[in-house]
Amino acid sequence: MSESKPRIFTLASRASELARIQTNIVRDALAAQNPSTTFETSFMSTGGDKNQSQALYLLGGKALWTKELEVALREREVDMLVHSFKDVPTELPEGCEIAGVMERENPVDCLIVRKDKEWKSLDDLPDGSVVGTSSVRRVAQLKRRYPKLVFKDVRGNLNTRMAKLDAPDGPYAALILAKAGMVRLGWGSRITADLGPPTLYHAVSQGALAIEIRKDDAEARALCAALTHWPADWSCRAERACLRVLEGGCSVPVGVHTALKADAGGKSGVLAITGCVTSLDGAKHVQHTIERRVESLEEAEAVGKELARVLIDTGAKEILDEINKDRERKIAQSAAQEGIAQAANA
Repeated sequence: MSESKPRIFTLASRASELARIQTNIVRDALAAQNPSTTFETSFMSTGGDKNQSQALYLLGGKALWTKELEVALREREVDMLVHSFKDVPTELPEGCEIAGVMERENPVDCLIVRKDKEWKSLDDLPDGSVVGTSSVRRVAQLKRRYPKLVFKDVRGNLNTRMAKLDAPDGPYAALILAKAGMVRLGWGSRITADLGPPTLYHAVSQGALAIEIRKDDAEARALCAALTHWPADWSCRAERACLRVLEGGCSVPVGVHTALKADAGGKSGVLAITGCVTSLDGAKHVQHTIERRVESLEEAEAVGKELARVLIDTGAKEILDEINKDRERKIAQSAAQEGIAQAANA
């Protein structure tokens, strides 16, 4: 009787340069821990990569970045998906789970000023300067502090966005991006300033890499568990639990900041999590902080849920309802304009 061949694990992600780098980080970590196992990579374009014309706010949420990948996972074409955790919906498809979370990079956002200018901060930008970002969370929060700046959508991978920023005839004075992506791509020298709290609360799970698997794949789960950095995992899961209760997606201006002070020698510690919800014009802002001792992942998630309920009770629900109505109105307008254009071309 012939012996079965050793299993080869295929890790998949988006085809962008950053996604490839992140997937290789995970692959190399798995290979280092499991030298007798073979790990391969596969890359594909997703809906979010293909549609570069419409604002993310109108495109339907985080599944844009994950749907095609999850189809391949569920059909057993690949074994693990590597994601920027902030791009993963809080509800996964049936049969899928997050099995690993790598140690988190600094989750803050950062300011990148065009290369021919000497500005050092948002405060230095002249009134009317155009700041590029595709995140309504960033725009909503920053409008509160910088009402005289102009925020303009900018899409594309990082190389494309940086080219748009530095173009001599381009409109952008600066961009705001996640620091983790800049660092992983080797662009750290272009960072002008970090934008942490209280100026800007970052996206849920920003800075962390997550590994998604099929729930029935015990072998893959064991491999991922060995890579998991539990403080990052607990912190991100608390943030995601908060967002799940708020029923927000990547287009909802929910910001967070989490600190987990771990006890020596065990899986426990004090978790402090701040969450905020801001109206699109920056006029309304609800913020709260909860600090609790946690001794399990479930307790960490419970803190996130508690935070969401406090935010809802203190005004977040009204803000989110207004945002959803605004999105529905803009989607209807976009559909009507597309219908008019199709009729004109018929």
